Amino acid sequence: MALNLRQKQTECIIRMLNLNQPVNPTGTANEEVYKILIYDKFCQNILSPLIHVKDLRKHGVTLYFLIDKDRKPVHDVPAVYFVRPNHSNIQRIVADASHSLYDSFHLNFSSSIPRLLLEDLASGTLNSDSIHRISKVHDQYLEFVTLEDNLFSLSQKSTYVQLNDPSAGDKEIEDIIERVVSGLFCVLATLAVVPIIRCPHGGPAEMVASALDQKLRDHLLSKNNLFSEGGGFVSSFQRPILCIFDRNFELSAAIQHDFRYCPLVHDILGLKLNRLSVPGEKGGMKSYELDSSDPFWTANGSLEFPEVAVEIETQLNKYKKDVDEVNRRTGGTAGAEFDGTDLIGNTKHLMNAVNSLPELTERKQIIDKHTNIATVLLGEIKERSLDSYVKRENDMMVRGGIDRNELLSVLKGNGTKIDKLRFAIMYIISSETVNPSEAEAVEAALRESEVDTSAFQYVKKIKSLNVSLASANSASRNNIVDWAEKLYGQSISAVTAGVKNLLSSDRQLALTRTVEALMEGKPNPEIDSYLVFDPRAPKSSSGTSSSHLKGPFKEAIVFMVGGGNYVENGSLQELAQRQQPAKHVIYGTTEILTGMEFVDQLSLLGQKMGLGSYVATSATH
Repeated sequence: MALNLRQKQTECIIRMLNLNQPVNPTGTANEEVYKILIYDKFCQNILSPLIHVKDLRKHGVTLYFLIDKDRKPVHDVPAVYFVRPNHSNIQRIVADASHSLYDSFHLNFSSSIPRLLLEDLASGTLNSDSIHRISKVHDQYLEFVTLEDNLFSLSQKSTYVQLNDPSAGDKEIEDIIERVVSGLFCVLATLAVVPIIRCPHGGPAEMVASALDQKLRDHLLSKNNLFSEGGGFVSSFQRPILCIFDRNFELSAAIQHDFRYCPLVHDILGLKLNRLSVPGEKGGMKSYELDSSDPFWTANGSLEFPEVAVEIETQLNKYKKDVDEVNRRTGGTAGAEFDGTDLIGNTKHLMNAVNSLPELTERKQIIDKHTNIATVLLGEIKERSLDSYVKRENDMMVRGGIDRNELLSVLKGNGTKIDKLRFAIMYIISSETVNPSEAEAVEAALRESEVDTSAFQYVKKIKSLNVSLASANSASRNNIVDWAEKLYGQSISAVTAGVKNLLSSDRQLALTRTVEALMEGKPNPEIDSYLVFDPRAPKSSSGTSSSHLKGPFKEAIVFMVGGGNYVENGSLQELAQRQQPAKHVIYGTTEILTGMEFVDQLSLLGQKMGLGSYVATSATH
């Protein structure tokens, strides 16, 4: 059975809303209990893409509040708390219990509550004589946000900056790695699977893989562990593979412009938690939800924008035709003599028309929604010449460079400051060798447009460090793979993205090609050096390659440390569907970032290293 993260997490949440009682096949508890739901901001973001207000009503939740808001007592009603296990939340729970706000407290923590905090909770409620109000305490292992069936985010902000900050100490790095590992552990616990873990040598990816391996090993030693139900696998073929990468593995995918519908909507309109707001036709803002309940979004999210525009037109014409058909059938035939049989026929048509109205209305709403979104997108594309950016960035990645005049004409043409900065960084990443005078001209053009060059300088500096580390013969085309391999595990392998993409004509992402190779499990120079961790195997064999861990794998979880986006998710889902038979890939990341948000993080790192000219970027979109 394919792993469906959205479904699994939703089931856990529904069980939690029903006071952790078993839920019957209809999805509700056997006994209806009215209750209040209290959550913090982080857990609200977990619930938001999965549960709507009408679903809360269905599960007996009559009122819901943020934990830090002042609330009035509601007697004789149980309260379900869903919060992160931190000091301020524990203090608030103790205060609520001591003021007898609710009849009983069902406490659910998004991840495992540390012993110290549990002791604080116990002593606080004992001292205020309210411990009898605490009914149950549950560790839910739900500290991640699922946006689609196969897409999740740990919602851990600025991880890339924190991990690459030159002033970060070992302790700070360890804390970040621990947070990432804790989030990944929650995902695996929800899926109830212990995967085979693969990652490149060195860097944050290896640190996360190694720490996760240890955490899983420690947990599997306990008697009633979370993986007992999923632990009865006979062979390794039924276990998924977890591929962990660091954002530096392929920097270009986080920066480049893309022309597919879903990445465009995210990058240009700022899709957050499956929601976005766009200007309406009659002024004012309209809010829309884009998730699996929208058939048009599901079917066309991966198409190029012009194809989506055609599809909207097609759907509209089909809708008009169906409405005309209903009108024709129910209108009777003009001038015909009236007889009883016609009355029966007409009544039947009328009944059919009435039954088809809700479906037609819903179709029209979806068409209107996407027409509005596409119109706003088209305005942005024209104003900023985004199609030109996409084409030229792709050409740069394939050719490994760009003509100087063309490069400067783009930087002096249409587009926001951030568009130009992203294009300039893509030039640095894709060029096999950077001409100093050309780079100087690019910087001058950026400054002319009042763009903060910190991010550009940062990537340029890191790339020059990488190139100097490469061997002398690296420039020859024959050694491109060796060169790219040598650069893995360095502080940044931005250069490998451009180099590796020169090897493929269809411009498939390096991430996707590597995941495909890891799932196939055949000998391949690109992945032979990758580390292997099997938390179920004896410790001595971990970190080395072993024949039974090679695959092929039907299911993969791909995790990007330092931020990911819908471009990578789309590429991985295409890979899964392309396989015969179709395979299954779940994509996750520390946070979902637009190109602008990621470039802002690069700018911050540039400033920390004392590079570039600082101009506030917040007003550049």
